Amino acid sequence: MTMFGDFILYITAIILLLVVIASAIKILREYERGVVFTLGRFTGVKGPGLILLVPYVQQMVRVDLRTRVLDVPSQDVISHDNVSVRVNAVIYFRVLDPEKSTIQVEDFMAATSQLAQTTLRSVLGKHDLDEMLSERDRLNEDIQKILDVQTDAWGIKVANVEIKHVDINESMIRAIARQAEAERERRAKVINAEGEQQAATKLVEAAEILARQPLAMQLRYLSALNVIAGEQSSTIIFPFPMEFVHLLAAKTDTSAK
Repeated sequence: MTMFGDFILYITAIILLLVVIASAIKILREYERGVVFTLGRFTGVKGPGLILLVPYVQQMVRVDLRTRVLDVPSQDVISHDNVSVRVNAVIYFRVLDPEKSTIQVEDFMAATSQLAQTTLRSVLGKHDLDEMLSERDRLNEDIQKILDVQTDAWGIKVANVEIKHVDINESMIRAIARQAEAERERRAKVINAEGEQQAATKLVEAAEILARQPLAMQLRYLSALNVIAGEQSSTIIFPFPMEFVHLLAAKTDTSAK
């Protein structure tokens, strides 16, 4: 009976020793770090690889250093020109300082999410709807810089911010379509007017050249007749020189005197 009791005692001691060793040995992956606390006080950051802890004296908090993707829920934003829109975004960030991310903030994921939502509303509320639609790169950069500065105290680096969708109501979509159509019509009229101006300039230059060489006008007559004849038209056109008109006008003035 004594031998059996000693065997049970040895087995129990071995099991307790294995449990203590198992609780003392920790293995951290390459992208993980362990924030170690000894009797509640911070004593260092360890990892990756195999680390040993004093059971019940030291505790460890695992921190993942990989880039995380945070989907910011849709936010109701009133733009600077009083247009109501719904905007959502995605944020890419990673932990640079495991100590700060564990000690300075309770839950850095939730804190970063709330900060991203408020920053998204405040930044976009300072811009017009046209800027939200056409200048997303600049807005992404502004939001990223603001978040990066504020999360630096938590040991977090915001690498990138991307605005995914800017949703507007149907009435505003129709208004934007009418505005785009009016803008295209305005551009078409301006281009047409510029074409008329350029054509008038070229006609004045051509008239000055023809006025210096009267025979050039005869060549233009013949060229016009050649074009008309090639169209297989039954109309016959005889060019009437403008010199005859001036001659008749001069005779009329002489007769009147």
